[in-house]
Amino acid sequence: MKLKMLYSYLNSDIAVIERELEASIDTHSPLLRQASLHTLRAGGKRIRPVFVLLGGKFGKYDINVIKNAAVPLELIHMASLVHDDVIDDAELRRGQPTIKSKWDSRIAMYTGDYIFARALEIMGEVKNPLAHQILSNTIVQLSIGEIEQVKDKYNFEQNLRNYLRRIKRKTALLIAASCQLGAVASDVEESVQRNLYRFGYYVGMSYQIIDDVLDFTSSEKELGKPAGGDLLQGNITLPVLYAMENRVFSEKIKHVHENMSRAEIEELISIVKQSGAIEKSLLLSERYLKKALSTLDELPSNKAKKTLRDIARYIGKRKY
Repeated sequence: MKLKMLYSYLNSDIAVIERELEASIDTHSPLLRQASLHTLRAGGKRIRPVFVLLGGKFGKYDINVIKNAAVPLELIHMASLVHDDVIDDAELRRGQPTIKSKWDSRIAMYTGDYIFARALEIMGEVKNPLAHQILSNTIVQLSIGEIEQVKDKYNFEQNLRNYLRRIKRKTALLIAASCQLGAVASDVEESVQRNLYRFGYYVGMSYQIIDDVLDFTSSEKELGKPAGGDLLQGNITLPVLYAMENRVFSEKIKHVHENMSRAEIEELISIVKQSGAIEKSLLLSERYLKKALSTLDELPSNKAKKTLRDIARYIGKRKY
């Protein structure tokens, strides 16, 4: 079953979100609009808006209110990807040219800034001050995570704690905020908000670890970019950290540089696969997933709770 089938009953509301996303990046600047639309139409799972909608189902659900939290969360995610592609000098994203490669780095940075700004503007429609505190803190942590990733490029001396803190800031906190903000916008009681946040955090950690595994185990067609791209760009992910526990493997991996040939990268991908690092990474992902599922037990029973459980299980088993 495809992921979207798990929440197909939300299709009409997701269609509202899609229309609002396109309207949100409308601007008198043809170049900004073209670049923003390029990112929007490249696709994506829209999992963050879906989490916002599901979080809202625990309270006074109104799509005309909750859309003002769902749209900004997706815009912030989009903007961070645009900035990421500049930092990583990436040519492809989801099989399509990045803004950076289609135009240039300056256009990409200004486009990302514009999308960020529109997210904050739309979020202003949510009247609860707590929503703005959550969003502001999430953006701060996301920015710190981005800086840490730049600082740690080709740093083969980093440890597991560095990695977990980085993916928490870059991925998990945005998913956690998505779950919580949906609840905040729908006036859900605080205890439920907190549990939704915890669920999103654990799912986000599991999600990113799986993503980092798939960078070694999936094909370029499945990824929409070359396999092993994170390693080539100097991003030290969990499978690499585990593979480096073997001294022989560690010495080989430490010779990674951005101008390596495809054959050399393929050899390193094989090393990581043969080291047992993939299996070990999946075990840690499963631990976070179990915590997410356990957190759901604290939530009131409704259709949204079942959907959150189904999505979490899907994420844990996905193979692109």
